[in-house]
Formats: sequence, structure tokens, C-alpha cells
Amino acid sequence: MIKVAIAGIRGKMGQTALEAITETPGMEVVAAYDYKHDGQFFVDGEVVAERSAAAVPMFSDLQELVEQTEPTLFFDVTRPNVVFSNVTKAIEQGLHIVVGTSGLTESSIAQIRSQAEEKKVSVVIAPNFSIGAVLMMKFSQMAARFLPDVEIIEMHHNNKVDAPSGTAVKTAQMIQEVRDPHTQGHPNETEELQGARGADIDGMKIHSVRLHGLLAHQQVLFGSAGELLTIRHDSFDRASFKQGIVLATQHASTSDDFVYGLEQLLKDE
Repeated sequence: MIKVAIAGIRGKMGQTALEAITETPGMEVVAAYDYKHDGQFFVDGEVVAERSAAAVPMFSDLQELVEQTEPTLFFDVTRPNVVFSNVTKAIEQGLHIVVGTSGLTESSIAQIRSQAEEKKVSVVIAPNFSIGAVLMMKFSQMAARFLPDVEIIEMHHNNKVDAPSGTAVKTAQMIQEVRDPHTQGHPNETEELQGARGADIDGMKIHSVRLHGLLAHQQVLFGSAGELLTIRHDSFDRASFKQGIVLATQHASTSDDFVYGLEQLLKDE
């Protein structure tokens, strides 16, 4: 049995992870790591005072959580400003890790990897749990070998706190592996309004949209003489993340490696 503790269980992604893990044979959620509801329980999307059969106990102290519930794995879908602290504490407790929170810096990821390798625990960092989104990133990497002029437009709900998205950054990083750095646009181009051309990674531009009504969407545009290729993915419901959540959890709980991006796991399928 894979026993999972979720950090961020009160959020929408946390509840999606709870559903995905609970629905999967051989997995169970045994605890929630929560900064302000210690000693209470989470059930049916609500924090309650009394325990029931389906209720998940909540802890503010990670060591106490580990001692009382003995999880196999720590699943973090909190916020960028707390995920690094959460994950490093969980690794110290000897837990395997899945991170679904975006916004980690390259230096933070490197520190997590070093600590995990020292402790011999597995870490899976997934900028996006949607298998469709992962395929979109892989297809974009394939296309960039032949169409190296590319811009990325990512669109998310208005409550997302980091920009650009982890998916957009991961897409650009995958394209970097096959694309020679170069500046796109006119050599004398100027921005009349700062930021108009978006963020820049090796000459690629990333544009972030935040609007009510959106969930998670991205399109990658490849331009060449006389043609345009658009690779697009849309998540309309968080149910699209469940397959990836289960895949990441199963892998992390049975290995001791470091994985950045679910595309690494699709190679084994």
C-alpha cells in the first residue's frame, strides 16, 4: 500500500490529488500537512473537528505527521513560497516526494536533487500532470528541430500566482536542448511598453495570460517561411491531471531517482 501525505489538500489541486489517489487501488491518503488546521480533519472538501471513516487527519508538524501516520510519500501542491521548505523537510524525514507546485527556481531544484540523492529518496517534480500537456511539450521539442523560431503563449486562471507557468518554462527548456540560441524578430526591435514582447529564454518569447474562466492552456507557435505550426493543449477540468498524479506517485514510491517532468516517465511506458 502506498501511503500518501498531501500538502495543499484544501486547494483545488490538492483535492484532485486526494480523489485520484483514493480512487486508485493500492494507494491511500493517510494525512494532510497544513499550516493552520492541526488536530482537525479534512473530508468532502471541508475542515471538520470530528473524525469519520473518510476523514484525513491534518498536521502542522511534519515529524508528528510521520510518526503517527507513517506515510510512504509526500505530495506537495501548495504555493511557490512554501514548497521548497516543505519538500526539504519531507526529504529529511526520509519520504519520497511528488511536487506539483510550479515556480521553483533552478537553484532550488538543484538543491532538492542534491538532498534527495544524499538521502536516497525519489523526487518527481511535475510542472504539469496532464498527459496531454506532456505530449504537447514532447511534440514541441520535436518540431523545434525543424522550425526553430518559436513563441509560447500560456493561459491560466486568474488565481495562479506565478508567471510564466512551470509548463511554459519546461517547454522552453526542452526546446533549448535541440535549438541553437538566437534572437527572434527585427534586429532593431524596441518595446514601446516594457514587457510587450514577453519573457525571454535564449531568444524564445513566453507570454502569460491570466483570466477568469480559464484553467490551464498553452499554445506553442512555430514560424517559418510561408507557414505557421501551432501545437496547443487545453485542460478544461482538473480531472485531466489524475492520470499523471497516479503515474508520478507510483513511480516515486517505488524508486530512488530524481525526475523533472513527466515526459521522463513516459519513456518507460
